[in-house]
Amino acid sequence: MRICIAGASGAFGMKHMDAIAAIEGSEVVSVVGTKPDAIKAFAEERGVPHYTTDLAEALARDDVDAVILATPTQMHAAQTIQCLEAGKHVMSEIPMADNIEDARKVVEVQKRTGLVAMAGHTRRFNPSHQWIHNKIEAGELKVQQMDVQTYFFRRSNKNALGQARSWTDHLLWHHACHTVDLFQYQTGEVATKVQALQGPIHEELGIAMDMSIGMKVPNGAICTLSLSFNNDGPFGTFFRYICDNGTYIARYDDLFDGNENKIDLSGVAVSNNGIELQDREFIAAIEEGRAPNSCVTQAIDAMETLHKLEQCLED
Repeated sequence: MRICIAGASGAFGMKHMDAIAAIEGSEVVSVVGTKPDAIKAFAEERGVPHYTTDLAEALARDDVDAVILATPTQMHAAQTIQCLEAGKHVMSEIPMADNIEDARKVVEVQKRTGLVAMAGHTRRFNPSHQWIHNKIEAGELKVQQMDVQTYFFRRSNKNALGQARSWTDHLLWHHACHTVDLFQYQTGEVATKVQALQGPIHEELGIAMDMSIGMKVPNGAICTLSLSFNNDGPFGTFFRYICDNGTYIARYDDLFDGNENKIDLSGVAVSNNGIELQDREFIAAIEEGRAPNSCVTQAIDAMETLHKLEQCLED
């Protein structure tokens, strides 16, 4: 599988570079960046044969089978459609769009082209959440409440590596998207009741720095999500599953019970790296000619719920 990564030298682009390197039979043959000298140096350092600042140039190449988009959120929908129209399978980092209209357009183009189009909902693939999902599917667990905290300290435009960022992140359409999708995935239902509040808008960034979200699905399960860019402390997203048969705490690829005893996740998947497992699913779906877990036709449910939450914030 010959892959192009757009945004390859960014924080998550490099995670995908490392993931593809770990997948036998796959290689990165092209990288796309915004600065000519920087992407040239990156390609030479990583041994990638082709580099460009123009995604269209990479899409025109016969040796590119699929594209991974690790580009700014605001570009995801247009670039996903561009890849599909060029006849390339595509996986976009989360979210697939930053508004419901563009998300629906992506689904429309995917259905028309029949190509694999996947949204990077990594939480579905983290072994910690896979372990929970397997227990749910086996009838051994039922989620009663998910209590989730997504905390960062980003009072200036910086990425996960602390480097200056050219675009503005968003608590709702980016960070909340992870939890909205995971809650609906784990409960198997779409939220029918939602509520949302946000704090003051940052004068320079133009976004809310704090947000509170609540959701409820028809089976009665609820989700409480707190998000902040003002948190000066441990960073990341931490999930507490309160179930009918135990409590579990997921921290990325690790899982603990309610008393902080670590749970053995060996055997859950072929890797303990959620990004690698996500990329493996993308590649396998292309090779097997099937829809992947987290296909855009599945991910659209989270986007519809985010749209409802946005309306709550506007009201």
